Amino acid sequence: MNNNGKETSDRIAHLAAVVLAKHGTLHTEKELAGSALAQHHTAKQTSAAIGSLAAKVLGDHNACHEAKELAGSVLSQVRHLHGSAHGA
Repeated sequence: MNNNGKETSDRIAHLAAVVLAKHGTLHTEKELAGSALAQHHTAKQTSAAIGSLAAKVLGDHNACHEAKELAGSVLSQVRHLHGSAHGA
């Protein structure tokens, strides 16, 4: 496993908290928000499953702006399951 050294910013953590508190939020948005909050000021990284979900949200033209922001954040923190010889 390769650590990418990124963590959720305070702004994204606040957005995630707002999304989680909002009534009528889609399950997908709550998953992304929960992942973003779990990575705020921790060494935790996005799992492959959440990374896949985030990629789908980013490709969804109907996804709301908040969902896309959360998806971009958690996708940038995806855990690398296979290290490379170049250390990338």
